[in-house]
Amino acid sequence: MPLVSQMHGPQAQQRIIIVDKNKVMTIQEIARVAHELNRAYCESIGDHSQPDWDNAPDWQKSSAVNGVQFHINNPEASPSASHDSWMKQKTEEGWKYGPVKDADKKEHPCYVPYEELPTEQKSKDYIFRQTIHSLKNFLEK
Repeated sequence: MPLVSQMHGPQAQQRIIIVDKNKVMTIQEIARVAHELNRAYCESIGDHSQPDWDNAPDWQKSSAVNGVQFHINNPEASPSASHDSWMKQKTEEGWKYGPVKDADKKEHPCYVPYEELPTEQKSKDYIFRQTIHSLKNFLEK
């Protein structure tokens, strides 16, 4: 029997995610789930800036896909290692620290060492990591 959960958000449409234990998922599908869970968490802490997956810019989708691939290839990686990998990608793409996320300026407030992140932001790395580890057995072979 499939597992069913609903995601709610003040500005989001209700979505029903059905995970069938016989279904296989792609890296992109796992990235989508991780992105949507991150978006829901962000909304829970008052950050409504995250677009849903269908409206997310390519750079944001690419970041999620790369994060999934990182955890698939490095199953023992910690949340801080996940953040370090994210920062490496951002550095290669020309991003830098900025007090507000601004894709045009390539500035991000989380572009700091993991130890300097507020707890709310560190939580996103834990949630992302766990999402990948919970879904990796559904990954197509």
